[in-house]
Amino acid sequence: MILVVAEQRGGTLNRASWEALACAQQMGGEVSVLVVGAGVDAVARELSAADVRDVVVVNHTALADYTADGYTAAVTDVLSRITPDVVLFPHTYQARDFAPKVAARLNRVAITDVVAVKRDGDRVVFVRPVFQGKLLADVVSEGDAPCIVTVQAGAFQAAAVRRGASAAPIRQLDVQIDEAAIRQKPEPPFQESRQAVDLTQAERIVSVGRGIKEQANIAIAQQLADAMHAELAASRPICDAGWLPMDRQVGSSGQTVAPKLYVALGISGAIQHLVGMKGSQTIVAINNDRDAPIFEVADYGIVEDLFEMVPALTAALKS
Repeated sequence: MILVVAEQRGGTLNRASWEALACAQQMGGEVSVLVVGAGVDAVARELSAADVRDVVVVNHTALADYTADGYTAAVTDVLSRITPDVVLFPHTYQARDFAPKVAARLNRVAITDVVAVKRDGDRVVFVRPVFQGKLLADVVSEGDAPCIVTVQAGAFQAAAVRRGASAAPIRQLDVQIDEAAIRQKPEPPFQESRQAVDLTQAERIVSVGRGIKEQANIAIAQQLADAMHAELAASRPICDAGWLPMDRQVGSSGQTVAPKLYVALGISGAIQHLVGMKGSQTIVAINNDRDAPIFEVADYGIVEDLFEMVPALTAALKS
């Protein structure tokens, strides 16, 4: 059995939770979902629409705000009574904070940043990037079950989750949490800056690279993004130069995104950038270099001067 630990904040599911669920269904076998927090019954009902065995709900006042100690205590308590073969987390900031702690407390294997799964006989093989995405490694857990796995954002499509013919059963599970043992004091969720944006939740993204030439020209991309109701993003050189905030960076050292539409303007397609956006459903690349690597992953490629093409696209969208 596979247990997916869904992530929610304020009663709203993180889209990456659905992606982790899609991964679990692809692995085959029975799937259960665990949702942890306080007052998360509505979230549980939303998850029950998926084709899963059941949805396990843990409601506790100590879990109203996320803390690593509180969530670790809750999940490990659940795992002492539920015995899955694999525990799947979405590879979010939150899961990266406490999933390794769960693995260490249980003395179990942790496999992080998984981008694909496959079968080798009776064994599940997890595929994860290494060397900043230059290579993919096949990893198999040889330790005792369950192994703890995190699923890279965008590696699986949330829309691929199979829905059940009827709502899955929901069951409440009481856990024991020593609130005095929680060492962290909850604060507002981490943001890199006042303008920080979570690009992982964006449905449309317009991203700029070196081909934009100078900071003043970013306004051209911003106008296209506004016309598309999209978020503006960039490759690392743009953010390193200070032309856009670091929270707008897509790539191996930035955010990993999977929008429905990703428009790459003047981006050559270095592997470090491709790692962060190749999970996009539709990729449109505009570059005047017909040999740019970005065209190898693009669904639509336009070999053209972006300073002519982008204003024309913006005008067409506005009309």
